[in-house]
Amino acid sequence: MKRSSIAVIGIDLGKNSCSLAGQDATGAIVLRRKMSRQGIIAFTATLPPCVIAMEACCGAHFFGRTFETQGHEVRLMSPEYVQPYVKAQKTDDRDAEAIAEAAPRPTMRFVSLKSEAQLDLQALHRARERLVLARTALINQLRAVLFERGVILPKGRLLLMRRLGEIGVESLPISVRTKILVNDLLDECTALDKRIKGYDEEFAAVARNDLQARRLSGIPGIGVINATALIAAIGDGSAFARGRDLASWLGLTPRQHSTGGRTKILGISKRGNQYLRKQLIHGARAALPHLAAKPTRMGEWLREMLNRRHTNVVVVALAAKLARIIWALLRRETTYDQSAIIGV
Repeated sequence: MKRSSIAVIGIDLGKNSCSLAGQDATGAIVLRRKMSRQGIIAFTATLPPCVIAMEACCGAHFFGRTFETQGHEVRLMSPEYVQPYVKAQKTDDRDAEAIAEAAPRPTMRFVSLKSEAQLDLQALHRARERLVLARTALINQLRAVLFERGVILPKGRLLLMRRLGEIGVESLPISVRTKILVNDLLDECTALDKRIKGYDEEFAAVARNDLQARRLSGIPGIGVINATALIAAIGDGSAFARGRDLASWLGLTPRQHSTGGRTKILGISKRGNQYLRKQLIHGARAALPHLAAKPTRMGEWLREMLNRRHTNVVVVALAAKLARIIWALLRRETTYDQSAIIGV
């Protein structure tokens, strides 16, 4: 096997060992190997420039940046797009062969390579999300403990904390041991609040120093958290500048079912980045009352929808609208214009 004959290499990434499959220009398999992660880097450094394809999974972006410095063209693909090319039973070698076969397809969709700064920002968002979930679990446990003892507190963290502050833990009709437990849970919540606030301040600093984040944070319902999460996921937006629809990428577009010449509109597809979709919907829910009250075309559109559809449906529709506004700003490299939003 001549190394100069390799046109495409498919790599099935593993925790320790990885499978490689190399194709020549005709699509014939000319290489099959198993290597360690460090061995792959040393091996590709000896190859002439070629296409190296991988599934977009853990470690793929690090390898991609390394291969690019070696002069190779890196193509990352979603695993669901590679699956149809797997022959017979799934093995690591067949997965590598399927990756190599899928990469040259002219209609294949690729994942943009993330920089180290994007991955750092994404890791911060994941850490913050874990803390928010832990805080929510603590609040739910606190409400349940007090509910079992006849103390009814309102839903929502802020309302609950305010109500407890008004009543006072010591005046609650519960045992001494339960009062100690409640104070412990409240201390844990306070500690989590401080850590979450620290992440929020870091995101605010990133948004101040990043041009794209400043543009996005000016959109109603986006804010600092959503803007930095979007920057971490899509970088400079070059993929969407080439015409890719952000709303469909986030799974906010409705599914369609056609039968007998009739098309039925179903719910949203819920494909793509679940974290971004959730954050965008939360942002739309917060911005809905403010936008619907304005005497603008956007406000008229929202009020008309609220008269005939459930609020949750309107929230998702607004989230999809915000996604298209983001897409337009990224394509046109401009800032948010209140007077132009209805034409997006």
